[in-house]
Amino acid sequence: MDGVPEKRKKKINMRLYFGLAILAVFYLVAGFAGFLAPYPYQQQTRSEPSAPPSTLHFRDPAGNFQLRPFVYPIGLADPLAMRYTEDKSRAYPLEFFVHGGTYNFLGLFSSDLHLFGFSDALSPDMPRLRLLGSDELGRDRFSRLVYAIRFSLLVSPIGTILACLLGVFIGVVSGYTPRFVDTVLMGAADTMMSLPTLIMILAARAAFPLELPPMNAALLLIVIFALTGWAEIARLARGLVVSMREREFVLAAKASGLTQARILFRHIFPNITAPLITQATLMFPAFLLAEVALSFLGVGLQEPEPSLGNMLTSASDLTQLQARPLLLLSPAIVIFIFVLAVRMVSDGLKRRNLQDKVKF
Repeated sequence: MDGVPEKRKKKINMRLYFGLAILAVFYLVAGFAGFLAPYPYQQQTRSEPSAPPSTLHFRDPAGNFQLRPFVYPIGLADPLAMRYTEDKSRAYPLEFFVHGGTYNFLGLFSSDLHLFGFSDALSPDMPRLRLLGSDELGRDRFSRLVYAIRFSLLVSPIGTILACLLGVFIGVVSGYTPRFVDTVLMGAADTMMSLPTLIMILAARAAFPLELPPMNAALLLIVIFALTGWAEIARLARGLVVSMREREFVLAAKASGLTQARILFRHIFPNITAPLITQATLMFPAFLLAEVALSFLGVGLQEPEPSLGNMLTSASDLTQLQARPLLLLSPAIVIFIFVLAVRMVSDGLKRRNLQDKVKF
């Protein structure tokens, strides 16, 4: 019987660490977007609209095996059917750490080094390496997807952090102040919770111009998320503080003459952080989905800047969706994996918290 809790603990830890590993991969992709993307996300190849993914070959036309994969250049054989054919008279081997388009690495310095591609990637005579094909304007889908992940993973966590900080501050103050202040603050929180969040976000975003630079659009979305998402965690923080302030150790701290601020931040707040962190992990994917919804509806990040939402608009074309469902739905697959990883982390933290309470 003693081995059962240990097995369950290992299972919870595995789920938690697996979710954290997936999130770490996403943030590595976001941080090294320019390095991982073989081409600039706005670069168009008008001769290759809606091109299929590049096929990596290991055998030449004579049947000889090649250690380094290579691709054949493609050409548009049937413009009406968007059918492409390969020109097998020329082969281009895949290369690593090649020079191509210039990008800013983490906003620190400029670089033109890319993980993979071809040595003369900017030449119009070189074929394009399309891991996910190209869109209707000839832009590389993989490069745009990498940059879209970076934007979404910048806006969503910062908006979540600000909303949590604001909500926790309001909730803690409400739970540890006189009744009148508590009534006013929780009345405001109840009002915010009663309104549809997505409708509020849409209304707030509609009050500003649609054409905004990417950084301004990101700052605007972060502020909107913070101002519309604080109420739920404020309610939770207030309830936790109210339940804690009558505990024996808090009453003992009051009797010993400690100040209210010291009691609040030294004795109460450390004991309510675990459920607050769990609630924050639940808010995170909600803000991500809100940003995706805004871009999908055309009021988030605007073209030609890539986001997961405006990339999903291509899936509204049923003809293209039937022809290449996985390619057009690749942003949705990314969203699904990311939200699943966040929920795994949230569930792992919640179960570990419950185990600690049982032990206590």
